Amino acid sequence: MKGRLMETVTEWIEKNSHVLVNRRPDEPLDDLRPLAPLVRDARIVALGAAARQTHELSDVAHRIVRLLVEEEGFRSLALEGDDPGRLGLDVYVATGEGDPRALLRKARPFWQTAEILGLVHWMRSYNERHPGDPVRFAQFPAERVRHATRLDGLADLERSLADGVNWWQQLTGDNVVYWGGMAHTAVGAPRTVSPSEPLESHQNMGGYLRERLGPDYRSVGLTMAHGSIGQPLPVPRPDFVDSLLHTAAGNRAGYVLNLGTSQPQPIRRLLDAPTRTRLIGPSYDPRDDAAHHMSGGSLASWFDVVVHTQEVTPSRPLP
Repeated sequence: MKGRLMETVTEWIEKNSHVLVNRRPDEPLDDLRPLAPLVRDARIVALGAAARQTHELSDVAHRIVRLLVEEEGFRSLALEGDDPGRLGLDVYVATGEGDPRALLRKARPFWQTAEILGLVHWMRSYNERHPGDPVRFAQFPAERVRHATRLDGLADLERSLADGVNWWQQLTGDNVVYWGGMAHTAVGAPRTVSPSEPLESHQNMGGYLRERLGPDYRSVGLTMAHGSIGQPLPVPRPDFVDSLLHTAAGNRAGYVLNLGTSQPQPIRRLLDAPTRTRLIGPSYDPRDDAAHHMSGGSLASWFDVVVHTQEVTPSRPLP
């Protein structure tokens, strides 16, 4: 993608995206409201972060949870990779019993952050204000949890993740926000995650949920450009679609982009073209930044909406 086409696509994103002005979870949601009509009629909305260990992506996810709960009637939150019932967080947000900091210290390492603690406090505060219409953590039956510990590989894990959140939604009738990693939430049928040995290419949770639910499953990609995740994070390479998202941002801190609308043919072809997007797992080597990506699909096939953040900083440890 060179020359005039690059300029055309950049101009289209600039014109059709909605700038994010506010950053803190407790700030007004006005700038985020253009996201609401893009996802409000879904039963499961998944927020997939390009990296778990960032302050900014955590805060924007928190703001989206607030928007969907406070204004769109979503009532369950699924935290990927752990069981709030096992931790006791479900009891805390419902009754106020327990110390959420102590409870989170039993969670997976990527949830042991001040940002997640802030989300848990907000859920408790919301329930105190709305005792007759509370928000809760999604839970999964014990047999599914035991099954997840005996899985043979990532392909089985993806199916199990889809089964769990789909089971909870059908059981409760709640509209669910699912907060996890982009490798799981993107609509991949299949998708490939790198680096891994051997390369893992298979249908993922998002692929299974789109197959089962159609548009009742919406995928929101939380992308990022540069900054730090505890190690320096360079500007994305030109062959990554994140480079285009970065260029289109200009001096804006972030924006919301709808990928589901009709676009001019050159734009549509690019959004549907196979590409790579930055994806950072538990380990990251900035000297080999190009190796950390997801492939096997396109920006428009993976996500219904992109919420892009230009600069990130590391998430904060629990106080």
